[in-house]
Amino acid sequence: MGFVREDDTVVVHSMDRLARNLDDLRKLVSTLTKRGIKVQFVKESLTFSGEDSPMAMLLLSMLGAVAEFERSMIRERQREGIAIAKTKGVYLGRKPALTPEQAAELRRRVEAGDKKAVIAREFGISRETLYQYARS
Repeated sequence: MGFVREDDTVVVHSMDRLARNLDDLRKLVSTLTKRGIKVQFVKESLTFSGEDSPMAMLLLSMLGAVAEFERSMIRERQREGIAIAKTKGVYLGRKPALTPEQAAELRRRVEAGDKKAVIAREFGISRETLYQYARS
């Protein structure tokens, strides 16, 4: 958002790749077009420039709503599949990034005041993962 300039065109494969819900999609398109930036959706063959017709805005709303619905259905099926797999003992979640011994060493070094970025790099994990281990 901070990079695009007036008279640029933001090209997006499809509406569901720009936003996860209709409200966000409409706000993003509106914000960009008010700044003089065109928004082009390849899959839907739609381009928004700020001088859009009521029909274009209707299409944005309808197709955005369909994309939001599809996304929610995918998430629901995913949750159901995970629940079924858990009852069968198949779904165990992600393998821990560190062994218990490594996690203890990490906590010791964090408490000792070592730099977190250095610790994370040495263990081959992200800083967010480091923070999660440090909290537990």
